[in-house]
Amino acid sequence: MNMDFHTHVKIAKKSDFMPEYFEEMVGEAKEAGLDAIALTEHFNTLNFSDVYAYLDHHFPYIDDYYSVDGLRVFAGMEVDVKETGHILLISRREHILSMHDELKPHLEKETFISFSDLMALAESFNTIKIGAHPFRPGTPLTQHDPYQLQRLDAFDLNGKDLHTIGIEENKELVYTFARKIGLPVLGGSDTHQFLQYGAVMNNIQQDCRTISDLKAAIQQSAFTVHISADLHLKVKSASLTKKLIKQLLTLQTEPSAS
Repeated sequence: MNMDFHTHVKIAKKSDFMPEYFEEMVGEAKEAGLDAIALTEHFNTLNFSDVYAYLDHHFPYIDDYYSVDGLRVFAGMEVDVKETGHILLISRREHILSMHDELKPHLEKETFISFSDLMALAESFNTIKIGAHPFRPGTPLTQHDPYQLQRLDAFDLNGKDLHTIGIEENKELVYTFARKIGLPVLGGSDTHQFLQYGAVMNNIQQDCRTISDLKAAIQQSAFTVHISADLHLKVKSASLTKKLIKQLLTLQTEPSAS
């Protein structure tokens, strides 16, 4: 099965969840060859719970995923930590919502949870923990204690960073760092706009229906990361389209001139 471990279905943190946009994203994810995605929306996005309320109302939850028109959607979120950095958490939907409730006092930069406390929270559930874009200049993970980083399950080979840093340079940085810490590397497109789907994905060598299935595949390195030959075109096109959509949404919400 082909899976992307880092995706978003909202165009931006401050935008509303739009069901039509979500459904378009699902169709394009399948067109890009994906069988499954981890929905890792930002934990402090506007009305985080709206996404899961919509999914619960419209789609069946089977094993540990939503079945959305043939696409497996595993629940997750992307969390900022106090020491700087983003962590992807993927788990059962009720576990993600429980963790989100615990994180409500930590939604602002001044109150972000510590890395250690986030790991403790995630470890109280059956959770996949991925260090997102570890070499992104604004949110690196390299400054963290290696002992703490070893509590993660993997690092993210991020589609956006492969584009901005450079494919070979970013691969070398991430894989070298991951070997030093002793963790595998998973591909995540970091999609906010559907043109980015398929920029990087993972071919998992088994059919995964639960969080435990995914964890086992990660621990056994039973997957291969594939980077699209069109990665730069995909990311650049998605970034430009996302920018235009955000501008249109801003214009729609601005009060009209009297």
